[in-house]
Amino acid sequence: MEKGSFPDMTALVRLRLDISYDGSDFAGWARQPGQRTVQGVIEDALARVLRLDPAPVLTVAGRTDAGVHARGQVAHVVVPSAAYSAINGTLPRRLAGVLPPDVRVRRIAPAPDSFDARFSALSRRYEYRVCDDPVGVDPLRRRDVLWHPRPLDLDRMNAAAAALVGEHDFAAYCRRREGATTIRRLLRYEWTREEPHLAVATVEADAFCHSMVRALVGALLMVGDGRRDIDWPAKVLAAGVRDSAVNVAPAHGLSLEEIRYPDDEAALARRAQETRRVRTLNATGGNGAASANGGATGDGGSGETADADESSSAGVS
Repeated sequence: MEKGSFPDMTALVRLRLDISYDGSDFAGWARQPGQRTVQGVIEDALARVLRLDPAPVLTVAGRTDAGVHARGQVAHVVVPSAAYSAINGTLPRRLAGVLPPDVRVRRIAPAPDSFDARFSALSRRYEYRVCDDPVGVDPLRRRDVLWHPRPLDLDRMNAAAAALVGEHDFAAYCRRREGATTIRRLLRYEWTREEPHLAVATVEADAFCHSMVRALVGALLMVGDGRRDIDWPAKVLAAGVRDSAVNVAPAHGLSLEEIRYPDDEAALARRAQETRRVRTLNATGGNGAASANGGATGDGGSGETADADESSSAGVS
């Protein structure tokens, strides 16, 4: 820079942020007036460290609900290049000094202009943890593990889960939003045991609608403890309407573990374009084997949010 010149604040850089948080004391991801949210806390920290006013706005892969945790959340933000360059690559360390202990930005790196944390995502993977020990949850895990007082048969649960994998209209397991599609491609749903009394559900899809993950978990818990037949969750799915018998599992057992993206810049752009298309099932698709026209919709491009995830305002449950 020449002597007497000023930094060019019109030049911008797009940054990818990899984020983890304990959702227990947050009112979800999305910024809300008068509420402590993950987005609000991180944006305020970025504004302080980068000396920006107003604060930069984050775009996130999955807008999680109150109480939902994350180990693999991803967001992007666009900031003046001069502000980013001025701190010489020390942004993660500086953020660690101002963020509260229940949220961490683990990595920050420049990203191509085609990268969109929400719409470029190929899939979101969640895990839900359940303890079926009759004496209850380990007190040290009470904030991220649900206690289910009945023993669970994971073989029954996995048999029921297998019938839900694929592309379907998941209206029966979602909270409807005006103008939003509930067609999703469930890529993986399986239950394993980490410990003798600790069951873990792994649920992966291209996107999720509001409360979808927790509704799927709630349905399978009823199969696992014998209250419902193995084919009941598939019958609920085929009915296409919310079933009052499906209990949405509490938020605290759920964690967003991973967001997958294409490897190259051109693929990132293509994926974002596909995701914005509205999806429909082919008329010949029958019970959900049909393909969709495009990827996740604008309401479903997040993770478990009110519109694509499990979240309160849009998109993870």
